[in-house]
Amino acid sequence: MSRFYLTTAIDYANGEPHIGHAYEKIGADAIARYHRLRGDQVQFLTGLDEHGQKVAQAAADRGVSPQQFVDDIASRFQTMWQRLGVSYDRFIRTTESGHKRGVRALIERIHERNPDDFYEQSYEGWYCVGCELFKRDNEIVDGRCVLHPTRTLEWTTERNWFFRLSRYQSFIKKLFDERPDFLCPETRRNEILSLLDQGLEDISITRSRLAWAIPFPLRTSTGEEQGTWVWFDALPNYLTATGFPDAGYDTRWPAQLHVIGKDITRLHCVIWPAMLHSAGLPLPERVWAHGFVLLSGERFSKSAGVRLDLDEAIGRYGADALRYFLLREVPFDADGSFSFERFDDRYTADLANSLGNLASRAIAMVEKYCDGVVPAAAPGALDAADAADLAAYHASADGARGYLLQDALAAVMRCVSRGNEFVQSSQPWALAKDPSRRGELEAVLAAIVRQLARHALYLAPFMPQKAQELWTQLGGPETVSAQRFAATNTLDVTGWRVTKGAPLFPKPPS
Repeated sequence: MSRFYLTTAIDYANGEPHIGHAYEKIGADAIARYHRLRGDQVQFLTGLDEHGQKVAQAAADRGVSPQQFVDDIASRFQTMWQRLGVSYDRFIRTTESGHKRGVRALIERIHERNPDDFYEQSYEGWYCVGCELFKRDNEIVDGRCVLHPTRTLEWTTERNWFFRLSRYQSFIKKLFDERPDFLCPETRRNEILSLLDQGLEDISITRSRLAWAIPFPLRTSTGEEQGTWVWFDALPNYLTATGFPDAGYDTRWPAQLHVIGKDITRLHCVIWPAMLHSAGLPLPERVWAHGFVLLSGERFSKSAGVRLDLDEAIGRYGADALRYFLLREVPFDADGSFSFERFDDRYTADLANSLGNLASRAIAMVEKYCDGVVPAAAPGALDAADAADLAAYHASADGARGYLLQDALAAVMRCVSRGNEFVQSSQPWALAKDPSRRGELEAVLAAIVRQLARHALYLAPFMPQKAQELWTQLGGPETVSAQRFAATNTLDVTGWRVTKGAPLFPKPPS
């Protein structure tokens, strides 16, 4: 059994969960569920980033304390992830005492090993509260941050603690040279290589007069205690969630995979590795940077007024249908668009008319012609034809060539189409009229049920609830999540008792 520690970015606690958040969490959940079905020992971490100036401002606007504010936000995020079937093992909050202790321990460890990595300096620059970052000239257009064009940049002058990031220029370059798959997809890797060519600059890692933060363990030369910069607090959550610095944390660290958005690759693939290396700790094995979900070509953004009601999207056809649509329609290695029109089309064509129809017809025929009991039959042409697509599924989901979840789903849907074509060409209703062809009829019905059982297993990472409903209607043993991919080739559905339930994917009204 292999260990697989998977994390998502922790969301910033200054507003409601939106479809961009959901896309990342659903994608990571599909990866986590896939690895569980491989038999791996999975630890899936997500959570909330609860410190920083944005949170303090949002709490003040509502007239509540920052802690009250983030407690409410955390509840909303956890409720939404439960509704969407996100099977995390741990939900970390950066206001937890264990996390605060771990961040302080990491900073102190860096200081003990490399005391010159921290130094004091006065700094002037344009600061984006939306990013909680000082912005370079090439990140500013028309006086605005390119990622938060509705926010006014603040000219900030402070004497802060700095981290000597420039010292790690050659280390990061070597990391990317020796581990070309450390950051994927390749487009994101090339962006960081371009950044490295420009040269790394040291970064300010504390903020004066910021009370809503983890106190930085080192005081300034004037005796001032400053607040730790929110990203120097947030990035270590992946480490503190393992129990760092307590004994045994190293049985869970490093992470096998960080799943993040493409806008925070610099933080995860430059600053985070430098922090870990300075502390003498192992680096994560891989970072996967997905793109954005767009609406009419624009990124969803509360500040820019580009939004979509997540409750409305779930309510349209259910959580699993939304999970399917997002991971089928929006490439996990690039940007993609959301529209309700496209959602309707995908749901009707792929789920209601194709998968749902195949399951309904097959179960009805087993009930009608075999008294509801799946007959015995050896694997045949349909099983052989599906094999290549199932291999393509694994190649798209196991990380070997990236996490191309849209391709994995496309492979399953090719099998679904093949199943429908197989039913049409073999015409079991005609076979049932000829007693001499009973053997052919049973072979066809067994083949379709066996294929549907595979569909349930292979779709379980993407549509866990609907996959279980299908598995139950087919009469499968235990739960679909208790099955393993390795047993697919020997899957025997003989004797399963099918039960026709409610339609898996009811057709929308005309």
